[in-house]
Amino acid sequence: MPGRTLRPEVAKHVESGATIYTDELASHKGLDTEYAHMVINHAEAYAKGHVHTNGMENLRSLLKRGIRGTYVSVEPFHLFRYLDEAAFRFNTRKDNDAGRFLRVVASVAGKRLEFKNLIGEPS
Repeated sequence: MPGRTLRPEVAKHVESGATIYTDELASHKGLDTEYAHMVINHAEAYAKGHVHTNGMENLRSLLKRGIRGTYVSVEPFHLFRYLDEAAFRFNTRKDNDAGRFLRVVASVAGKRLEFKNLIGEPS
């Protein structure tokens, strides 16, 4: 049955009734029972009005380029961290490097991380 792995993950992370945009992959079938499921057929078009998957494909491309070009070797255990960074870069894509840097500095200002905490030693 298509989607038996995907649907529980969607249910875990997406609020019931939310709008989901997908392509016609068989695993996405049945999502319309819990969600407003908007589908784009890429054989016909890549976008129809607000229905498209371009943002997700752009995020995936950023992540893939980062892993293949910048980081080269990524342990699966740390994948969520690379995903977080790719999401941050995607969400701030209209900003420049200086603007992103200022956002990061503002988010860590006043916070302290000691080396012993970083490596897991008790305080």
